[in-house]
Amino acid sequence: MTPPKISTVLFDLDDTLVDQSGAARAAVVPWAAELGVAGTPSEIVLRWTTIAEPHYRRYQRREVTFAEQRRARVREFAPHLKLAEDEAADAAFTAYLTRYEGAWVCFDDAIPTCRRLRALGLRIAIFTDGEQSHQQLKLDLVGLREEVDLMICSSRLPAGKPDLRAFGAAVSRLGVPAAEILMVGDSLEKDVRGALDAGLDAVLLDRHDEHPDAQVRRIRTLDALNPWSRGQA
Repeated sequence: MTPPKISTVLFDLDDTLVDQSGAARAAVVPWAAELGVAGTPSEIVLRWTTIAEPHYRRYQRREVTFAEQRRARVREFAPHLKLAEDEAADAAFTAYLTRYEGAWVCFDDAIPTCRRLRALGLRIAIFTDGEQSHQQLKLDLVGLREEVDLMICSSRLPAGKPDLRAFGAAVSRLGVPAAEILMVGDSLEKDVRGALDAGLDAVLLDRHDEHPDAQVRRIRTLDALNPWSRGQA
């Protein structure tokens, strides 16, 4: 049986269309110096990433709020500071956030790929684990808002990726069969395997060649994305 033709391309946002990791690196090093957190730039980045990931996963599981995971991250990152009060933790995080938001940029292949796919008659959507208002701001600041038809944020869903409930809700929002949707993202587990388990097609965007042996469709750049090519790349 011929599989249904893809009608919708569903992109992850952070580190797929937008260089989130680069923005975080650019923000955290001077912020750490301001807070008095010692270390080389690479040590600072690793420390921040290591701290951030488990707290953000707790938010994705709805164990804490978006604001609470931010406070937990800054308290762990700078334990020598008096940040027990929420207001103090929020103020400290805001100094990072201002730098972080100022460093947001799209990857060079993001907007051209959205336009190329739209010209082929495909609908372009985003499925992100970020918080709705934060990600809407990101679209505005990097110039993506007009390039996509819909953004789905898991902050408005029962769970985040790769939970089947998240993908099921996203498919419902898109209003087309799962088999007509192609998920494209940088996370092998959350974007690709989560999508495949939910019945979507999927492509791994592996910009840094971190998963050469992954048994999934894989591309190194969005310029190489062919939405109608099925099977392992």
